Amino acid sequence: MAFLLVGLGNIGEKYNGTRHNIGFAVLDALAKKKGLTFESGRLADVCKFQMSGNTVYLLKPTTFMNRSGDTVLHWMRQSNATPDEVLVITDDIALPFGKVRIRPKGSSGGHNGLGDIELKIKSQDYPRMRMGVGSDFPKGQQAEYVLGKFSEADLQGMDDLLTKASDACLCFCSRGLSVTMNQFNT
Repeated sequence: MAFLLVGLGNIGEKYNGTRHNIGFAVLDALAKKKGLTFESGRLADVCKFQMSGNTVYLLKPTTFMNRSGDTVLHWMRQSNATPDEVLVITDDIALPFGKVRIRPKGSSGGHNGLGDIELKIKSQDYPRMRMGVGSDFPKGQQAEYVLGKFSEADLQGMDDLLTKASDACLCFCSRGLSVTMNQFNT
């Protein structure tokens, strides 16, 4: 069995530390916790480890956010993972900063990365972890907001948030989705 933990974000230095890249930040925190280093792989920066006899892949797509489905589909085929063994980690402006919501399935909610995954794997039935980044932006400024850096106030709580999210990823792989939702949804 294989688990795919897919952190969504945009590649390139200018996107480091932006709200849209919180999925990358979660996987960076998890890789650091496990002493792993990402390497360049097909359509993603990748690292992996063994957990309870299963292979866990950490994937940061190198395709830009709106083409994330190419990465997910390729690595699902490569690892023989089923949609319920995939956990996609992404930003969500509908949630306040620091709130984590894990769901077994759902619509893209207008998120381009989730929409492309849905299109490519032909399903909405895959688990996702939505990381709240807040919505403190003027009407029509959503793109600038998610591509902007976190506020100083948000950064003060970032380490705790990333620890919680990386722990939720490990729980998903070891104890399953239901236990993870019960323990980590806030």
